[in-house]
Amino acid sequence: MTSSAILSYSIEPVAELPADDKLAAALLSSLAEYDEQLHGRRIWLACSGGRDSLALAALCVQLYRQGKLPFLPQLLHVNHGLQADSSAWAAHVADWAAAQKIPCYILRAQVNGHDEQAARQARYEVMRAHINQGDVLLLGHHADDQAETVLMRLIQGAGVNGLSGMQPWRVQRQGGQHNILWRPWLTIQRARISAYAQRLQLPYIDDPTNDTGDNVRSGLRRDIMPVLASYNPNVIDNIARSAQLLSEAQASVSAQAATDLQQIAVASLQLPSAQQVLNIDDLHKLPLYRQRQLLHYWLGQDEPLPPAKQLVDDVLLLSQRDDHDHQTEFFWQGRKQSYTIRRYRQQLYRLSNKWLTWLQLSLIEQAEMLPQPFSPEFNAADEQPILTTLRSDDNFIWQVQVLANVVARLLDHDQHEALLKSSRTAMLKIAPLGRKQRVQTALASRPQSGKKLYQTLGIPSWLRDSLVVISVDFIDEKMTENESPIALPIFLLSPFDRWVLSVDNLKTDTPSHQLTDLIKSNLSPEKDAKNRTD
Repeated sequence: MTSSAILSYSIEPVAELPADDKLAAALLSSLAEYDEQLHGRRIWLACSGGRDSLALAALCVQLYRQGKLPFLPQLLHVNHGLQADSSAWAAHVADWAAAQKIPCYILRAQVNGHDEQAARQARYEVMRAHINQGDVLLLGHHADDQAETVLMRLIQGAGVNGLSGMQPWRVQRQGGQHNILWRPWLTIQRARISAYAQRLQLPYIDDPTNDTGDNVRSGLRRDIMPVLASYNPNVIDNIARSAQLLSEAQASVSAQAATDLQQIAVASLQLPSAQQVLNIDDLHKLPLYRQRQLLHYWLGQDEPLPPAKQLVDDVLLLSQRDDHDHQTEFFWQGRKQSYTIRRYRQQLYRLSNKWLTWLQLSLIEQAEMLPQPFSPEFNAADEQPILTTLRSDDNFIWQVQVLANVVARLLDHDQHEALLKSSRTAMLKIAPLGRKQRVQTALASRPQSGKKLYQTLGIPSWLRDSLVVISVDFIDEKMTENESPIALPIFLLSPFDRWVLSVDNLKTDTPSHQLTDLIKSNLSPEKDAKNRTD
């Protein structure tokens, strides 16, 4: 099977052919710059079979055979199946790689959509699924690509981050995986690569859709860049240089925003990728321009693309409101997941919608028999902590570990004597706090209903169904169906905090801070639970 898009040169080994000095210098210079980060990593080369990627692969083969490149990358070709000749292109790339004795893998991608962005996303997803954690993906993007990218983002109204264009070295994160995108040719013009490919007579694929003008990038390439070059023949280098300057400026802005975030984030309420919280009072201490920069940085955490300026403006206005209306919320569909931005009192919350869905799951009630620490058979060394899961799905897990034997020893000695002489048993119970259930925190003067406690303790509406009471219930075997056990509440627990409840029935010489040490509350992404040790 052949394709008219493939140049009619025959497939020949390129190792012994002369390399291009400028292209080689750019690659080797970038190699030296990122040598430490590259050490020990596997290198893959995304090879569409087009001029740029095939030229980069050819140069790698030449420099590797000459002993100048310490690795020979493995090629990845993605067959989208979007064109009639897609299979012929994949076979051609595999044949060329075999002639060069370079490993090559053909991957199939399912594209959800018909535009270039959908194809690009599918391409990266299938490559990420193939390579391993921390591997490097070598890309043949060049200065012309950079200029087109900057112009595209300029007409889309991008800020400093967007106008800094593509980065030569970028860590790309998706879920729990991270990989490196490495672009060593961003200072090299397309014309140089074309001359090199012609000199080697590379049989590259000249995709006819690249210059049709039916998308923004190809339209800029065909219609706009020649006009700009007529005004200034150095336009490509100049735009690439501007992108580099803006990249350096963005690094300064991001560093300042990261520093501000450390001062303004509410550390006790952070859950990576799920819940990020800012203190509004501290936010307003910053100059207005730094508030905007911080919100832009804060909203865009964990996402490859930044939030829209309108969203940043809306969230800034939300932080400035003083009407005590906390019902306003904003929705943002990021690349990785969707988010809801809310305010409660003097705090801003960026909440993933996966997290909000998890918070609606029912809590699992738990009950466990307590040991009798004053009985002759009791041996504290043999007692194991009670580890229980309160709520879990594929995204998050909330587990609580209680030192039940120590809780039992906190009970008054006379109570245990009474337990031993009666038919009562003591149960450790963990159950949701009811809206009408009345409990008293250790520092409060009187008991309050759950509904009142929400406001007293400053619990946002979306976390109110996640409050649990840990209590000791005294159960008499002779109780009738109409009788209830005697309950002694000890702790009130939320995913992010805990409170000691009234300790009148506990040993009076037990400090409150020792009580809180009896519980370990672990809330994390579900994938981290297997690796957690307590």
